[in-house]
Amino acid sequence: MTTFTAAGIPDQAGRTVVVTGGNSGIGRAAARVLAARGARVVLAVRDPAKGRAAAATMTGDVVVRRLDLADLASVRAFAEKSTEPVDVLINNAGVMIPPLGRTADGFELQFGINHLGHFALTNLLLPRIRQRVVTVSSSGHRAGRIDFDDPNWHRRRYRAFPAYAQSKLANLLFTAELHRRLTEVGSPVLATAAHPGMATTNLLEHQRRPLQRLRTAFFKALGQSDDGGALPTLYAAVADVPGGSYAGPGGLGEIRGAPKLVGRSSAARDEALARRLWTASEELTGVAFPLAPSAAGGGQHLR
Repeated sequence: MTTFTAAGIPDQAGRTVVVTGGNSGIGRAAARVLAARGARVVLAVRDPAKGRAAAATMTGDVVVRRLDLADLASVRAFAEKSTEPVDVLINNAGVMIPPLGRTADGFELQFGINHLGHFALTNLLLPRIRQRVVTVSSSGHRAGRIDFDDPNWHRRRYRAFPAYAQSKLANLLFTAELHRRLTEVGSPVLATAAHPGMATTNLLEHQRRPLQRLRTAFFKALGQSDDGGALPTLYAAVADVPGGSYAGPGGLGEIRGAPKLVGRSSAARDEALARRLWTASEELTGVAFPLAPSAAGGGQHLR
């Protein structure tokens, strides 16, 4: 276990950090710390009013921009308006085991927001990203599998947790393949991932059935605060870690505690699966990896 703490994060002056879903939960906690340490923080949020309310509680340079990850048109609009360099993109926003819902583009809500929306956003912003892409996954990825025949639950009977687990496995496969592609073109950008452990965030608010309420009570009894849950994200964003790494709480069962690099399921380490998911994601979103090796063999340029 590391001794990493929010108080020990070095000065972030001169860096611009985009945090999706930065108005609540661990995204808000991470954004607050980075802004206090001098970063210019962009809260990319679906509801700008909630974003402004969150920004008002933070010190430092914090701006709010609208981003609806459940609508690819909104993702494209956000990317088109983001003309300045981005040092760190934190793909934090997400939904957890809701009733069946669909994005504006017809994707199952969890796969569409947690994975496909962030996949499109990252690739659209990538020409302006200078340092790191951090994607928030979950220990629930271990139960996940990617159903390439029906990833958006059009033909299968919808089950909320398997859909969530699929989306969180997709987050790790995306990180692995993004790291591979960035390395291939000689980019200095690192792709990393993190999970918050058992954090009692607003993702649990819609749980209403008895078993779900019991699960929520269990989370609140054994879990950690938003501030604690944000530490792995901050670790993946600013610590000296390798590309492709995955951070989580260092305590028993990765439930809570100071962050460290943690393991992942065999499916999350499957390179062929990661490449197949990337191809499927490009087809679903219409967004492709934008970088190619330079002719001189150093660095990268736009495709």
